[in-house]
Amino acid sequence: MAKDIKLAEQQDILESGNELAAIAASQINYHVMGYYPITPSTQIAEYLDAMGANGKHTVKMVPGDGEHGAAGICYGATTAGGRVFNATSANGLLYAMEQLPVQSGTRFPMVLNVVNRTVSGPLDIKCDHSDIMMALNTGWVILMAHTTQMVYDLNILALKIAEDKRVQLPIIVSSDGFFTSHQKKRVSLFKNSEDVRNFLGEYVAPITSVEPLTRPVTIGPYMNEDEFTGNRLQLQEALENSHEVINEVFEDFYKLSGRKYTSIETYGMEDADVAIMVCGSAYETAELAIEEMKKKDPSLKIGAFALTKIRPFPETELQDLAKNVKVMIVGDRQDTYSGMGGNMSTEIRAALQNDKENKTTVLSRIYGLGGTEFPLTKAEELIQLGLDELKKANSVKKNDYLEQYMGDGTKMEPVFEPLTLEAQTSGIEVKMNPETNKLDVKVPSLRELTGKAYRYAQGHGACNGCGIFSGINTFLKGIEGEVVLLVHTGCSMVVTTGYPYSSYRTTYIHNLFQNGAATLSGVVEMYHERKRRGEITGPTDPTFIMVTGDGGHDIGMGPSIGAAIRNHKMIILEYDNEGYMNTGNQMSFSTPLGHRTSTSNVGKAQVGKQFQHKDVAQIFSACHVPYIATGVESKPLDLIKKAAKAQWYAKNVGLAFVKILIACPLNWKTPDEMGSEVIQAAVDTCFFPLYEIEKGITTITFDPKDKKQPVEKWLGMMGKSRHLTKNAEVLAAFQTEVDRRWTRLQAMHACDVL
Repeated sequence: MAKDIKLAEQQDILESGNELAAIAASQINYHVMGYYPITPSTQIAEYLDAMGANGKHTVKMVPGDGEHGAAGICYGATTAGGRVFNATSANGLLYAMEQLPVQSGTRFPMVLNVVNRTVSGPLDIKCDHSDIMMALNTGWVILMAHTTQMVYDLNILALKIAEDKRVQLPIIVSSDGFFTSHQKKRVSLFKNSEDVRNFLGEYVAPITSVEPLTRPVTIGPYMNEDEFTGNRLQLQEALENSHEVINEVFEDFYKLSGRKYTSIETYGMEDADVAIMVCGSAYETAELAIEEMKKKDPSLKIGAFALTKIRPFPETELQDLAKNVKVMIVGDRQDTYSGMGGNMSTEIRAALQNDKENKTTVLSRIYGLGGTEFPLTKAEELIQLGLDELKKANSVKKNDYLEQYMGDGTKMEPVFEPLTLEAQTSGIEVKMNPETNKLDVKVPSLRELTGKAYRYAQGHGACNGCGIFSGINTFLKGIEGEVVLLVHTGCSMVVTTGYPYSSYRTTYIHNLFQNGAATLSGVVEMYHERKRRGEITGPTDPTFIMVTGDGGHDIGMGPSIGAAIRNHKMIILEYDNEGYMNTGNQMSFSTPLGHRTSTSNVGKAQVGKQFQHKDVAQIFSACHVPYIATGVESKPLDLIKKAAKAQWYAKNVGLAFVKILIACPLNWKTPDEMGSEVIQAAVDTCFFPLYEIEKGITTITFDPKDKKQPVEKWLGMMGKSRHLTKNAEVLAAFQTEVDRRWTRLQAMHACDVL
């Protein structure tokens, strides 16, 4: 390690943990960041993209189709010899989990920020440690930041540890969602990025995947059991070696910054009989509790500590720290469910058990689940448990929950009476025309259709002007009879199902973000099999509909394609508002070229999204499902007829796919009342053409002909894209692609075999 490090110039700023992670990444100037947005880690990619748009770094930002894809992007990038960065949370970490042991097992270093959040289900976006504890056995080094300052510092330290020749492992920097990630604190950071890069030094990868002529290599070969065991022993040795490397890097960083870190952070532990251990943001609360309790009673011998390094586990340091501790209270922000406490409780007990001289009594308490606050009073309550045990040995329960709440018996009672079949039927007639071999649809007037019951009740929490529910409800006007709705994670799900309330007047199902189509496939097949066996009788005959946003058809495209190829009798309805609006307007693959989002910023070095939008209807066309259509609420009768056709095919043939364009005034930056007008402009410019593909034959259902407008008209209506009207190069590329797709669609309309 370097011995001539000098204290670097620093500056004080007020920033949040997520901002500091992005600043550290910018100063390091990673080669690649593969990413996918998930709350509460999303801001890291947003901030880094915004800095890149303004020329503050040259990190190549590569959006994944989901966290699993993002992890694959990162792994591939690490094999090519550069520095790689990523951030995720909760179920995103679990979705990527399959990739993590591959990365550590083949020994390619990178840095992953895990901003801790509750693992679903049920869905909860607040902080606990149920995600990071599931990564303990992946072979990654794991450091935990207890403060915003540590988020910045550990992001720099982590890379130096990971790249050390004695380690050569990927590393996680863990911090608490919302508590640490979003709260702004005054911190110190290096004024000059060169000091950060000099501290890290140049990284020269031992092998790379991009030198086939001079250094061809085989990465990830098949191994038999004896070689595989050797691989795991080497991985174990690398993790053990990282103990020494981490301590050395901590010392070098102290010389550079003046900030000293250790494997275990301590407060008041010099003579403590009773000690509390909590990780993450709760540690500052524990410190304050010790201080306040000692003010009231100076004779108390109490202290607090937190593990900064949880992989490799600091067994020796813990044993030394606990030599004279009589009672230790371990707070776990997750549970192992009948595993004698949370992960840290069981690991600390195991470490102390290995010290035959240790007599410490360990009490385990689960706290703070799902973002439950950990105020000063709760920290004092935990410490008091230790004091009670100290006075009366074995008087306190060894394993328990700090918060004892089993619920108040609240039930999700319907606000409205269940819908009758009559209320969901309006006299729509759908018949196969033997001459055209296509469906003919007869729809009542719009006035008559207003009497048809809404499957979504009024009272959801959507933003003003949101087009989701007017669009979906218009589509559902074309669906006769009962429905079962499966709704992907997204705006339409979150604003309609805040427990114990629900906006759905029919059966509703939610699973993981990406797996809706597979889930509904299972529902459909079970329904038909139970009906075949005579277990379901009577008049019930629901139409099964999956509702997804364009985000759900990035991360969930694989399961949807699988459902389409299997041709289940169901409808997939996609509402496209051109971004991941539920998590704060990040770019989706359906975001058009050049449009501004929080991960496709506009600045002197970047003009919005860098590639063209995804054409999901044509992707489903390639799956050869029996019916595909596009629609908009500004053409309600057209959309209703297409819904009726989709239902007929879903009942009689197989999967139908319908895509509707939806306005999002908040993130499109348009007046609330302009939604229908903006959507119609997208149709008139042929950016969003209206057509259907029935049994492989394409029919354009609205052709503006000589009234076709240039895309500039539509782009100029929205704040997110108005800048393109002044950028001739991007505007021309956009118009060229829209025209190409429209010309191709016209050719398909004119020729039945295309």
